[in-house]
Amino acid sequence: MTETYYAGVYWPGRPESLEACARCAERLFQQLAALDPSLANWFEQATSREAALNARFTPDAGTLLRLFQKQKYQQGGGELAFSAWNGRPDDSSVINFACGSPTLDTVDLCVLTPPSKGLVAERLLSVSTLTPMLRAMVLAWEPTWGVFTSDSHRDEVSEFADVGTFVGWITYLAHHRGTVPPLPAPVRIEPVEDRGTLIILTPERLTVSNPEHVALARHVGELLTTAGLLRPVTS
Repeated sequence: MTETYYAGVYWPGRPESLEACARCAERLFQQLAALDPSLANWFEQATSREAALNARFTPDAGTLLRLFQKQKYQQGGGELAFSAWNGRPDDSSVINFACGSPTLDTVDLCVLTPPSKGLVAERLLSVSTLTPMLRAMVLAWEPTWGVFTSDSHRDEVSEFADVGTFVGWITYLAHHRGTVPPLPAPVRIEPVEDRGTLIILTPERLTVSNPEHVALARHVGELLTTAGLLRPVTS
């Protein structure tokens, strides 16, 4: 069975204007376009493929703001929810994000779902691409916690899949969560400017079918939990 993967960054709800959300989204789309040609063109998600392919947009702040002002993307209380598709049926990537939530007990997020198989997936599902991808998401949205992992791995290591509480193939922790303790090889860490730290479990693709990967994720998760770094984003 082919494992499906996702990149997600999450933070406690913070009131933000549509203009601020548009600027954050613009930064993200610009960085993604530089990473891979499959992430250069974007379309509004729609009820059919044909409708979506007729809804291509240029992801600059002005265009994004006009899109965000559409009633269908308004969630009430100033919150925005938006989805975009890269328009490639065989190499589909989708971005979903929600921002501007009015209360701290709501989780704002940005999630990118890349293709799970094919040549584009081979390019994207590598540490050399995923590390700058998650870094770009962090710099765009300033989250508390982030992860890149497979859905199966998340379900294996996290009973309730609560954001902020488990370790993926690559995990991001904002500095205000605490100091990352020494971690065993082959784990390595990378700073994200003055924002936080990326923790990369293994240089090869992490899969739930590899018991060594699962054991390493559990062990690192235990170390980070003991250090007080893994807890729900809204706690």
